[in-house]
Amino acid sequence: MTAARIDELPGWARELIERHPIAHLGLLDSDDRPRVMPVTFALCEGDLWSAVDHKPKRAEGRELARVRWLRRNAAAALTVDRYSDDWERLAWVQALGAVQVLDEPQPAALAALRAKYPQYRDRPPQGPFLRLTPDRILCWRAAD
Repeated sequence: MTAARIDELPGWARELIERHPIAHLGLLDSDDRPRVMPVTFALCEGDLWSAVDHKPKRAEGRELARVRWLRRNAAAALTVDRYSDDWERLAWVQALGAVQVLDEPQPAALAALRAKYPQYRDRPPQGPFLRLTPDRILCWRAAD
């Protein structure tokens, strides 16, 4: 199935987005090679948000590589998937669109991230914040 907005998705797909703790962000690096990395994320006002948080990074005083890459080329895909040894439970949702990098804290997005991740309640991410506004959303599951 294909949708233009998250609220057009079937209930199972929206639930996967709202409840699953990890997504995979696909983007192009500085040499236009595809890269995929796990990220925390939350749904807020129809967009999918992630943020650079306090976990150790290898930026060494420089801007984080994924942030540099997204500033260079905003095209990205965010995939949320459910794997199971019971293949009847397999499912995924993929949002395609442009990522906007916002250097300032975004109150609504921060609230959504803090509500989803207890770790962010005591130590909220400082950013930058990554806002993926879907142009197209694909979803699939093995069983109807």
